[in-house]
Amino acid sequence: MAFYDLTKEERLLLVDNINKEIEQDLASNETDKIINYFSDEDTYIRKTGYLAIGKIFYSQPQLQASIFSTLKTLMQSQNELIRQSVINAAGEIGKFHFDKIQHFMDAGLFDKHHRVRNAVIGSIKKMGEKNPEPVLAWAKSYLKHEDKEIRREICHGIELRGRTHPQDILPLLKTLEFDKTRRVTDTLIHVLGQIAYKNGCLKTVVSHLNTWKNKPLVEKALDEIVDVHKRYKKFAVLSQQQAIDYIDKHYKQ
Repeated sequence: MAFYDLTKEERLLLVDNINKEIEQDLASNETDKIINYFSDEDTYIRKTGYLAIGKIFYSQPQLQASIFSTLKTLMQSQNELIRQSVINAAGEIGKFHFDKIQHFMDAGLFDKHHRVRNAVIGSIKKMGEKNPEPVLAWAKSYLKHEDKEIRREICHGIELRGRTHPQDILPLLKTLEFDKTRRVTDTLIHVLGQIAYKNGCLKTVVSHLNTWKNKPLVEKALDEIVDVHKRYKKFAVLSQQQAIDYIDKHYKQ
């Protein structure tokens, strides 16, 4: 039975049980239960499993060595769901201790399966929100990587930090303005749109785009920003027309 097929009370009991069984595995250097939850077909069961690892890491420091040993072993699994869960668990730790799990992100970024690579993107998002300095420094090192998918994934991964602190990621995004790969520049334009509609963000983004040299790309980004203000009108601070007026006034063509 899927997680959300259960009643609220049943879900709470299941979460409590998963937490206890994972803790027991870690305390006894076993992995059977962890593997069971990390490989479950239900996304929410896997999520409960990797969140449990994060909770235990912070609440029971005596189990941290066991956690790292377990994650290292499970990262070698042939099952992509397990590797995906390892990356997500490492991401929970990386919210405050990125240096301890960086090697998991390095490995996951080059994993053969898209689920694992996507878990890296998700982890960059949640870690960058809480622990931006080391996460963005790490991300920057990959923005000139020869593999276009690595560049695209990193660009996508830093988006969430940019939604509240666009000034933190705009210098990184600028390194991609002359990228020759369409998938990368499409992602770049998308991210620029996503970081420009919240309070005070349009001003920051437009000001920075005035320093960019690739004017055709900037024009596409500005079109995307205008469009985002329509698509997200319930969440945007400015109306679409206000965004257009601001851009017309402050963007130096």
